[in-house]
Amino acid sequence: MDFNDTPAEAAFRAEARSWLAAHAPAHEMPVGIKLEDTDEAARGRAWMRELFDGEWSGLTFPKALGGRGLSGVEAVIFAEEEGKYNLPKGPFTSIGTGMALPVIAKHGTEEQRRTFIEPTLKGEITWCQLFSEPAAGSDLAALRTKAVRADDDSGDWIVNGQKVWSSWAHLTDWGILVVRTDTAVPKHKGLTFFVVDMKTPGIETRPIRQISGMSEFNETFLTDVRIPDANRIGAVGEGWACCMTVLMGERLGSGAHRSGVEPILDLAARTPAEDGATMLDDKAVRLALADALAEEQGERFFQARLRTMVSRGENPGALAGMIKLAYATRQQRVLGLGMELQGLSSIAADPADSFTPDLQYDYIYSTVMRIAGGADEVLRNQIAERVLGMPGEIRMDKDVPFDRLK
Repeated sequence: MDFNDTPAEAAFRAEARSWLAAHAPAHEMPVGIKLEDTDEAARGRAWMRELFDGEWSGLTFPKALGGRGLSGVEAVIFAEEEGKYNLPKGPFTSIGTGMALPVIAKHGTEEQRRTFIEPTLKGEITWCQLFSEPAAGSDLAALRTKAVRADDDSGDWIVNGQKVWSSWAHLTDWGILVVRTDTAVPKHKGLTFFVVDMKTPGIETRPIRQISGMSEFNETFLTDVRIPDANRIGAVGEGWACCMTVLMGERLGSGAHRSGVEPILDLAARTPAEDGATMLDDKAVRLALADALAEEQGERFFQARLRTMVSRGENPGALAGMIKLAYATRQQRVLGLGMELQGLSSIAADPADSFTPDLQYDYIYSTVMRIAGGADEVLRNQIAERVLGMPGEIRMDKDVPFDRLK
């Protein structure tokens, strides 16, 4: 397989590079400074609007829905070039473009696509994910947040329950929500998927103080929240299939925007060692970084292949979990090496050092990625069973109605 750009891809890359050079620097985030979340959110919206106005958002979406109708390979090329800039591209924007829009595009109605896709690409609508619960994390299908039909013949749904780890829920406009609508069937079959306006009465978000000092995550409480049936995505009971579409997009997008190894290579090259050498001259350091860089490049090519499958209407399934698993484990390993290269200064950085605070933050946050979007152990099980064809784990709850589970 030839991983070099074709002439057409090279021309597209040059076009993307030129446009980004003219527009991205004005939107870059300051290095070593953590902004207030409202400021970061405003910057994220502004960058999304810049992308839309320049016709660089929703590259794989049909033109009729505000996109450009391009291939997955072209989307990967643009992500690579965009990743060279420190842009406001965190969960505040990616949950909408990488999770909400794929599920709406695949399972939603034409009216829902018209309502949500273009405004999201413009940054006018931002999204959070209302999936995990205190008793349903890695085992998402164990969720207990419940929706029942309103008794006034309106067709609306009344939702009660609690979600947790809801990134940016305190600032976003809409949420993608999965709830239980039938307890008399096995747990994976009784779920239904909705989009919900986060300003709906009965929704309360409470920020969670993180070890990093930030509060990007929230607990979200839903008390008698009324959701119109028009906000249901897919059929009643089709919630698990919708969730898989969301999670495939999340896992397939892991680490897509910028290299995690190259900054540590640069750090090793400028960190002094003995005899006037640098840490990059250390054989053990070079071996560790070479191994990580080779893995990252291999993942990038594999990711391009899977994105091409999606653009053709194919479903990568558990293959997408391989991207996320490889990225999360490598990121923590490489950032840990970066901390070791810094020595004591990685703990107590010089006030003039703008690089180390970001390294510290990323290292702390890397532990989250071993759980968010699918814990390592869950992904390994899925890959073993669905990719390698190995025997599945014994499941005592497989065909048991949810209301009979202990």
